Formats: sequence, C-alpha cells, structure tokens
Amino acid sequence: MANRRTSWCSHGRAIGFADGRPGVALFSELPPLSLYVHLPWCTSKCPYCDFNSHPLRARLPERDYIAALLIDLEQHLHEIEGRTLCSIFLGGGTPSLFSVAGIASLIAGISARLPLEPDAEITLEANPESAEADAFLGYRRAGVNRLSLGVQSFQTAFLRRLGRAHDDEQALAAVAAANATGFDSVNVDMMFGLPAQTLDDAGRDVEAAIAARPPHLSYYQLTLEANTPFHRNPPPLPDEDELCRMQRLIQAVLRSAGYARYEVSAYARAARRCRHNLNYWRFGDYLGIGAGAHSKITHPHRVVRSWKTRHPKEYMRNASSDARVAGVRELTAEDRAFEFLMNALRLRHGFSTTLFERRTGLCPHRLLQQCETLTRMGLMSIDGTRVRATARGYRHLDGLLLRMLPEPAPGHRRKRRTNLE
Repeated sequence: MANRRTSWCSHGRAIGFADGRPGVALFSELPPLSLYVHLPWCTSKCPYCDFNSHPLRARLPERDYIAALLIDLEQHLHEIEGRTLCSIFLGGGTPSLFSVAGIASLIAGISARLPLEPDAEITLEANPESAEADAFLGYRRAGVNRLSLGVQSFQTAFLRRLGRAHDDEQALAAVAAANATGFDSVNVDMMFGLPAQTLDDAGRDVEAAIAARPPHLSYYQLTLEANTPFHRNPPPLPDEDELCRMQRLIQAVLRSAGYARYEVSAYARAARRCRHNLNYWRFGDYLGIGAGAHSKITHPHRVVRSWKTRHPKEYMRNASSDARVAGVRELTAEDRAFEFLMNALRLRHGFSTTLFERRTGLCPHRLLQQCETLTRMGLMSIDGTRVRATARGYRHLDGLLLRMLPEPAPGHRRKRRTNLE
C-alpha cells in the first residue's frame, strides 16, 4: 500500500495521516526555539482566570524557585543541544513580583546555559500595582527588552468587577513608566465584553489605550472559563450583538490609529509584533520551565509535548528529577496538522504551504484541496502557496476551524486564548 500523507473527507475532518517510511526523518530542519518561564504567584486570583497562578500567602520563595528553574532547564539541555533561543517570555502569575536582582540572576542563569540570538526578544509580564519606574529600569538593565502590562481596562469600575488590584491611575502610570524607561517594545493587555460594559464604555477604553501610546496591544474578549468563580456565578455580560459591535468599534479605532491587526487578538505598530507569540502561531518550538509550563520540541523523527507538575511546592521539591514532569506525549500526524492549523489560521496573513510541510512533516496537497472547497464558500483564500482566512472566514474563525481540523486527541482542550503556561 502506498504511504499516505494526509486525506481529508468532504466536510473537513481528517480521516488519515501517516508519517512516511519508518526511519526516514520527517524534518530536515528544526524550527526556531523559544523559552517560556512560568512564575506562578500573584497578589490575588482574578475570578475569570484559569491559568496556573497562585495567590501569594506568605513570603515569595524567590531564591529557591529561581534555583529550581535553572535546575529544570539543565535537565533539558541534552534534547536541545546546539540550538539557540530566539526569545524568552517570563509569564505568570505576576513575574513583576520578583525583584530586579532575582530577574537579573534568572536571565543570567539562562544565558549561561543556552545561547541567545543577538537580538533575542525577552519579555516580562507585569501588573500595574507591582510596577514602578525604577523596577522597570532595573529589568531593562537585566536584559528584558519587552514589557507586557496586564491592564485589562482603564476604568476603575470595571477593574473592580474583574477583581483587579490596580486602578485607572496606576494603569496609566505603569504604561507611562514603561514607555519612559527605554524598552524596545511595550504591550498592553486589554479586555472587552466586561460585566455590564456598554458600547460607549468599550469606546472609552480603546481611546484611553491609544492615548497611552503602547507600541503593541492585545485585545481579548472576556470568556467564562471552566473552574473559575465567573463560570460558577456568571456576571451580567453583553449579549452577542453588543459584543460584535464592540469588536468592530475596537478594530476600527485601532486601525485608524495605526495599529495593524496581525493576529486575532494582537495589534501592533510597525515592527512591534511579538516575536515570541509569532513563534507559537507558526508552530515553532518552545521549552517550558516552571510549575505547569508546557513544552513542544521537534526532533528529526517526531514532535514531543511535555508539561510540568502544576503546584509550585511540588515543582520545587522535584526540580532535579523526572517527577517534575507531569506528562509526555508524542504528537501524531493528526495532532501536528490540528495544532498547526489551529495556530496559523489565527494569523491575519495566514501561512504558506511550505511552512505547513516544514513544521508538520506532512504533504500539503490534500490540505490545499480542502482549502479550495472552503474558498468556494468564501471562507478561505489561496494565493499561490499562501493560505489564509478571508475577512468573512476570520470573523467566523471558530466555525472555519471546525470545518478544517480533525478532532483533537482525548484530553486536548480547545482554548480561545493562547495559554503560555
């Protein structure tokens, strides 16, 4: 029987993939490699948050946790030997709870163990209530060149409804301090569809965001994730029609202000796109260290996902042993196609079939046939070897993905927002 690469049924479900001849390398080149570092503590747990974050009840175990991170990293060096980091993302939780000296020792420890590209992007997440200009300057001197600020709203009433610890003045002061301390890039995380938010409220927020002049904005719709207080006791949220009006307004205002939408929820001024997240969306590799952190590493014959134990104390206790790893899974051909498309179709300009083949090890021929069907429906566009969603397809991306993607493996949860932990 001929080796099958990919086959798609008429309604878009994948019905079979095969990885070619045994012993033959699937990947002639490895993708870029990023490092994600999870710092899991925060001042309080927001009622909408389902990330692996833990309210800080006592003294921050900064020194012990950083030591565990570097030990964890050392356990992975054999599988990424000879590779260079294109980006580092310090996420959480609230990484800005860590001292400048702690962040400096962490970055120094990473760079002593793994080579970084000369222009590697190094991002630190910070919340306005833990943000100070002196600390920002210290982080920059430590090697951080990009800040991501968890603002969510510039209106105190909505911040209170979201359970945020800062107010509007602290939000504005944090963005101003980040802009003033010479960072190459600053991102502001915003949300819409907030409890009892109106279209006028959303308009005031986006205008305030533009007035703060960050080079990059991430604008997410509030969703009620399982196992959160908001899911158990839903607040009053705008209806679907109002949400659509909010989204159209936000997109129009940002476009007129010079922010290009390059991903579903990401907007940037010229040359300020997030390289770390672009590597995720292009199905690049990433190594995750820290409590609950996930990794995806490509080898010549396979792609492997792994994830660490979630509780910080258990993670620190087992940092030098295999017990720190909660699970490992080799991606099947179906998994690779599913995950590539789930991420790459979020990009406004889509992807090339060459990239699909390089990152998944699968022939794109049958994929293109399926895309042609969706092109006739007005959902997809094929320009030479480039595939992307049309404006209509982009507005209904969830439905488009359902038509294109195989069912995820058991236990694989589809999430609206890219989770970096």
